[in-house]
Amino acid sequence: MERGGAVLIDIDGVLTVSWEPLPGAVAAMERLRASGRSFALVTNTTSRTRASIAERLARAGFPVTVDDILTAPAVTAAYLRERCPRARCLLVNAGDIRDDLPGVTLVDDSDPDADVDVIVVGGAGDEFGYTALNRVFRHLQRGVRLVAMHRNLFWRTADGLSLDSGAFLLGLERAARVEAEITGKPAEAFFAAALAHLGAEPSTALMVGDDIESDVLAAQRSGITGVLVKTGKYAPETHRAATGTPDHVIDSFAVLPDLLERLATGSG
Repeated sequence: MERGGAVLIDIDGVLTVSWEPLPGAVAAMERLRASGRSFALVTNTTSRTRASIAERLARAGFPVTVDDILTAPAVTAAYLRERCPRARCLLVNAGDIRDDLPGVTLVDDSDPDADVDVIVVGGAGDEFGYTALNRVFRHLQRGVRLVAMHRNLFWRTADGLSLDSGAFLLGLERAARVEAEITGKPAEAFFAAALAHLGAEPSTALMVGDDIESDVLAAQRSGITGVLVKTGKYAPETHRAATGTPDHVIDSFAVLPDLLERLATGSG
């Protein structure tokens, strides 16, 4: 990786857990900012807008702004505007992210008779009850398009691991015999959008994440150096069973600046 290369950083499980900073993460981000390297926080988080995420992280001490953040909802909005212009979209998601979906026509999710062209699946929560999922299933049976912001099966909170929408998505795909179009990580288009945002090439970029498949190995398939952190959802058994090998494994984001320095000098 070249000196000055771009760094892509997952948020949940890497910088924070339940939005509380992990040990050493703020100081490491300060070092990264001071180094002059370009970076972007790339996240499948669907519960908050980019502005809300930036505000929450800044309050926790992270030196970041909204321009540093790229979310799955923001990339999904661009995808829908390009691929499904003027489509009527039913959003199934925990959290209000409408501000990050400009140009997307959202139907009233309380109207069971609303015309729907595209189902858009975000992150899981109480909204993923039987009534909502069965409504989605019936739309899919009649040929409605299925777009999902990610395939995450679970994420880590302060209370432990919790199911995410990927677990429900698998059932919907199998029951309706369809395949979702994925817009967030691990989609190659998501990483391409992040690199374009920074004006960086894959060969000079590095991706830091706690999900070995969706963050690290997916980035490596796009030609980006992958770094797995042993925080968040990391588990030794998942690491051993993975479909590939990360380029680097570190204990936490706190030691990332040291790794970057070693890579820059050729000693890493």
